[in-house]
Amino acid sequence: MQNGERTQGSVPKSEAIRNEEPAVRDDGEAAFEIVELLFFAYRDFTSDPDAILGEIGFGRAHHRVVHFVGSRPGMSVADLLETLSITKQSLARVLKQLIDAGYVRQTTGPEDRRQRRLFLSARGESLRQELLAPQLERISKAFGGLDASERDAVKTFLSRMCNDDPAALCGALLSSNDGKRP
Repeated sequence: MQNGERTQGSVPKSEAIRNEEPAVRDDGEAAFEIVELLFFAYRDFTSDPDAILGEIGFGRAHHRVVHFVGSRPGMSVADLLETLSITKQSLARVLKQLIDAGYVRQTTGPEDRRQRRLFLSARGESLRQELLAPQLERISKAFGGLDASERDAVKTFLSRMCNDDPAALCGALLSSNDGKRP
């Protein structure tokens, strides 16, 4: 049959199929709706930090470095590369800018002097908190009115969207900070 061909009177074939398989259609439509919601949520979630970073000539790559170095003080450059899933070349420029501007400091590893450990300076921590505040507020508003099981469902959904095991990533974060979020 050709595209637009009709079956069962004047109902288009595509609609007849949709009517015969509502579960598939609903799942597909729900998934498409979630894709769009994720695009818009990400746009809005990053908009406030983007504006703050734009004022100082930085972008989202800088934000990611500041976030993860701040949440895992002393992490190695190799660990940061793995966490961000980027190449050394991609990180080098951003990290150099953050170090030169006084937001990040690096030290040599205690056992292996070739290893570089990363920390936020006081200035870097201040920037991190400034970037984090509107995001935490947005999440708090979104969670408003949800009970604990609904909040857990959101976390489960987002965890399942990740390629890596987020529980392992978050577990590493908590174990490196005595069970507390920085």
